[in-house]
Amino acid sequence: MKTIFRNRPYHSEPVWHVQVAMLVAIALQLLLPDKYTFGSRYILIAVEGLLLAALSFTTPREPIFKSLSRRINVILLIVLTGIANCYALVLVAHALLETGHISNGKELIFTAVNIYLTNIIIFGLLYWEMDAGGPGERQRVHRHEHDFLFPQDQNPNFRHPEWLPSFIDYLYVAATNGMAFSPTDTLPLSRRAKLLMLCQATISLVALALVAARAVNILS
Repeated sequence: MKTIFRNRPYHSEPVWHVQVAMLVAIALQLLLPDKYTFGSRYILIAVEGLLLAALSFTTPREPIFKSLSRRINVILLIVLTGIANCYALVLVAHALLETGHISNGKELIFTAVNIYLTNIIIFGLLYWEMDAGGPGERQRVHRHEHDFLFPQDQNPNFRHPEWLPSFIDYLYVAATNGMAFSPTDTLPLSRRAKLLMLCQATISLVALALVAARAVNILS
């Protein structure tokens, strides 16, 4: 734990912090109103829970590795959670365009915040898996092959020679991008990173600006 929160290098990146964040996302999905859920709520959550538990077994403990099973595991987790969250956002936005269809402002605000927070976790996981090929590959590739430029990379005086970002760092990138709708201290280098940050900012903008603004209007 000290390695993660004190910015020290690690031998092999643990996955418990990913699992905790995804448990929060699953809990948020459980709290969504039924009319905004994708398919059977409990079947989806059961599959996500199995994939989350499997992450402990599919992730090698070596510092440098390449695991197809772990890659598929994480991608399935991202896709399932992301589709469910986008589906909820589309339903809310569609309902907002129908005059008088929504009258419960409190429920709408809760749903918007729920979608917004889940979106941060999903993209944090996506950045963690994408950057330089994901955990295991980041230890092997050169720094110029990374998708993100962290502050530690810009000034070697602030970085341990063996420092590499962990999931906490990518979750922070997702959170600040979702709040500012733009990069803050960590910059996207690759085109795919820029496109993903654009997608995340757009989803956050819809959830906060469109949904929350209408909800406040209803409450007033």
